[in-house]
Amino acid sequence: MSRRTTLLPAWLPVDPYVLLLLGTVGVAALLPASGVAADMVGSASTGAIALLFFLYGARLSTRDALDGLTHWRLHLTVLACTFVVFPLLGLAAGGLVPAILTPALYGGLLFLCLVPSTIQSSIAFTSLARGNVAAAICAGSFSSLAGIVVTPLLAALLIGGSAGGFSADSLLKIVLQLLVPFLAGQLLRRWVSGFLLRHKKVLGYVDRGSILLVVYTAFSQGMVAGIWQQVTPGRLAALLGVEAVLLAVMLSLSWYGAGRLGFGREDRIAIQFAGSKKSLAAGLPMASVLFGSQAALAVLPLMLFHQMQLMVCAVIATRRSRDADATAQAGNRDAVPAGG
Repeated sequence: MSRRTTLLPAWLPVDPYVLLLLGTVGVAALLPASGVAADMVGSASTGAIALLFFLYGARLSTRDALDGLTHWRLHLTVLACTFVVFPLLGLAAGGLVPAILTPALYGGLLFLCLVPSTIQSSIAFTSLARGNVAAAICAGSFSSLAGIVVTPLLAALLIGGSAGGFSADSLLKIVLQLLVPFLAGQLLRRWVSGFLLRHKKVLGYVDRGSILLVVYTAFSQGMVAGIWQQVTPGRLAALLGVEAVLLAVMLSLSWYGAGRLGFGREDRIAIQFAGSKKSLAAGLPMASVLFGSQAALAVLPLMLFHQMQLMVCAVIATRRSRDADATAQAGNRDAVPAGG
């Protein structure tokens, strides 16, 4: 992947995809799907997410995944950030209820802390910042696979009945929707990888379009159920503030903690970007299964956090890229013989 890869055009302070997400929420508010249309949209979103994870599996080189296992300390560090440190911070945020966060918004915030890491944006930001891209690919993939089982189990343990009634059946639905397509992609990779390489741009639209469809489905359900009457602008502002603190803490812990553990610069970059972010693609279908009709309110914190992490991490990645350029230029000057 080119080191110039970025999710934010230089002339635009907000990722266009963030604007599409907000526009999708607006469409769901004005034209929510209901009745037969809701059933059709729900089935389409389920199929779209299954296709998305099939593509994840087909793109991940089995050799890269096996080679990545040798870097086990890095992957354990990312998994610890994602499934240990994040949930602990989420539990600590329980002290903000009800003064700052409503119980419903806190449930969504806690769910956000249980979701696995991202794949695409972790790779893109790591590449831009001159980090260990191979490690970011494997770390994001391992986190997503682990999250298929770990996230529902943590939700059952920490959120309990408010998660819409976690059961073995809900876990099976998540496995069938996410893990089975991923494994199918791995099995069929040798036959479909060439097609995927030739149509990378079109498949990128499939990736993002799948998420937009799930967002529309979840927020349509919320509009029909009337859950938005539970959220005030003041509560939303408070939620944004809490999430800003959460992101800042995780970015700092993942960067400085990785340094204390003895990782080099490139590995620290991969750990920071993979260990501080959360996956909208994985979180949305899980929330739909776990929270049912309350999924829209449950994924609201995740959507806000997703937008925030893209903007903040783009700034950090660009800065680290410039630092790498400056270091390389200084090294080149030092390497030139005197009088050369």
